[in-house]
Amino acid sequence: MGFVYVSPIGNAGWSYQHELGRRQLVKELGAKVQTHAVDSVAEGADSERVMRDLAQRGCRLIFATSFGYLEPALRVAADFPQTVFEHAGGYKTAANLNTYNARFYEGRYLAGMLAGKASKSGVAGYVAGFPLPEVIQGINAFAIGMREVNPQAQVKVLWLNNWFDPAREREAALTLVNQGADVLTNHSASPAVPLVAEEKGVRLIAYTSDMAQYAPRAQLAAVTHHWGDYYSAVARRVLAGTWKPEPVWGGMHDGMVRLSALHPQLPKDWRRLVERRQHELVTGRRHPFQARLLDKDGQLRHPGGPMTDADIARMDWFVQGVSASLKS
Repeated sequence: MGFVYVSPIGNAGWSYQHELGRRQLVKELGAKVQTHAVDSVAEGADSERVMRDLAQRGCRLIFATSFGYLEPALRVAADFPQTVFEHAGGYKTAANLNTYNARFYEGRYLAGMLAGKASKSGVAGYVAGFPLPEVIQGINAFAIGMREVNPQAQVKVLWLNNWFDPAREREAALTLVNQGADVLTNHSASPAVPLVAEEKGVRLIAYTSDMAQYAPRAQLAAVTHHWGDYYSAVARRVLAGTWKPEPVWGGMHDGMVRLSALHPQLPKDWRRLVERRQHELVTGRRHPFQARLLDKDGQLRHPGGPMTDADIARMDWFVQGVSASLKS
């Protein structure tokens, strides 16, 4: 089996969470599997070369864990029909390529509620990689949660044009603090934003991993990713010969997304509010995108009721309260 990561594994972040999934798989399946992990693989031609090499080395299953690996993975999959490919995110499949993703926006909604409670300025700063639907979903859900607590709250977004660039992540975070944000969050891969939050004395909602090691005072909670159960299940299906390309979009109900590492000093009423909302999400009684929604220009985008997956998947607009452009 092969695992391809877009950034260094390190000890926190997007690739680290996928690496934890690989380690869980190895622990559960033992001698039945042999794994190869390659990190810091750029999207594009570099990823195609790495996946092709893994397939040539006899990997029967390859996990491609970044959005920009999809087209290269499709090309390699066409040349190696006996190898199964699982791609994180994306909208195309093949006979031997499946996509899987998580409803990160569920955790973002809860995180936004905490941000709304914690923010004194009513301004949150959001450092983000690219204006893709998955990222926009998270920004919108965060803003909805924040404005549920504070209807005047604002979410300011700065784009990186990269998933992993610690220097630019730090620069963007500092800029947002200078613009009045007293809560920071991010959709990027390094601990740079948590480090800025700790340094500047603002609050943090961490993303992908628990970042308390970098921001022990600043972190309120973390929206964390958990891939191990899914990776083990896929490997078992490949071993049993029952694997099929059936796209997966899991969420809090499946354990793929969690609001983790709540600060022990959070006020009890904040904790109870988040726990109640989380229970409602998991049981299907609440949906982050269920209210009547206007975009930031005042145009009606959603009349109310739980938004369909199709509409969420192609989200390319911002709700009221978001200060951002769709151009990165």
